[in-house]
Amino acid sequence: MKKVSIAEPVTELRHIKIVECGEPLVDYLELCPKLVRTERFFDYRYETVVRESVARKLCAAAKVLPKSYRLGVLEGWRPHHIQRRMYLRTWNRFKKIHPEWSDVQLKRVVNRYTAPMNDRVPPPHSTGGAVDLFLLDKDLVELDMRSPYEFMDRKAFHTEVPGLEPHVQENRRVFIEAMLAGGMTNYPSEYWHWSYGDQGWAYRTGAKHAIYGVTEPPNYSPDQRDVSDAPVQLVETRLQ
Repeated sequence: MKKVSIAEPVTELRHIKIVECGEPLVDYLELCPKLVRTERFFDYRYETVVRESVARKLCAAAKVLPKSYRLGVLEGWRPHHIQRRMYLRTWNRFKKIHPEWSDVQLKRVVNRYTAPMNDRVPPPHSTGGAVDLFLLDKDLVELDMRSPYEFMDRKAFHTEVPGLEPHVQENRRVFIEAMLAGGMTNYPSEYWHWSYGDQGWAYRTGAKHAIYGVTEPPNYSPDQRDVSDAPVQLVETRLQ
């Protein structure tokens, strides 16, 4: 049996063929009122569309959650111009930390944290098959998924993390069980990132091919304030 890496490297994903099924993007908030749109992390307009099957699976996950929980969606489909700016942010951050690194070294590390623009291996969010989510309480307050780790501490990013506080372990258990019941698969390097139909999903499940490639909503028009060569910036209210 082939060994699966939790990093899901591009060198592995590029061998997975994409056979586009043509499924449309839909507004997940319209399809499933149980879903909640969470606060932004970065300073750009977040779209509320995903592939139809993904929206239905999210709705199924939201329905199996205990009544005291809600499923918060941060982001589904993401346009290319935003993906490029996110990649630039990660590149600049590591370049500042390690000015001695060559571009080859930088690329190798940056690619682990932000998907590069790649026609053969498109960023998961650009396919409409990937979504970032969080668990909320009944008052729509985001629940703790990382203590005792600090906000944005990368040691807490993996789905399986040692040393989490008991209430955090319980929150993650509830979250993961609901998502799996809904039919989504998790990128194990990021507990919040789930997908269906993209190359990551095919890699995790052993599917013969992915069914979602790069897509875009009909008549899509970006917010002109987001069309920039500058890296995205964190929203100040999320710096907690």
